[in-house]
Amino acid sequence: MHFILFYDVVDDYVARRVQYRNLHLEYVSKAYDRGDLVLAGALSDPVDGAVLVFRGASPKVAEEFAKSDPYVINGLVTAWRVRKWMTVIGDSSKPP
Repeated sequence: MHFILFYDVVDDYVARRVQYRNLHLEYVSKAYDRGDLVLAGALSDPVDGAVLVFRGASPKVAEEFAKSDPYVINGLVTAWRVRKWMTVIGDSSKPP
């Protein structure tokens, strides 16, 4: 099962993320290495958010990730939400 974590970010996100970027990327890499995180990246044109796709039995894995993300802790993320994604094609998908 997949869950999408959506981030809304501050207006000057690109400039402000510089000092936290390495911490965030280390945190993201650990989640990926554990197999929790499938894909992640910032939205562009405009850079006003990010999308992270998680694999798990419940939304808890994505929620716990967000609560401890350096970008969230340091105020770069203004809001976040998790949505269940009913995938039907691809890794860990359940065809109808």
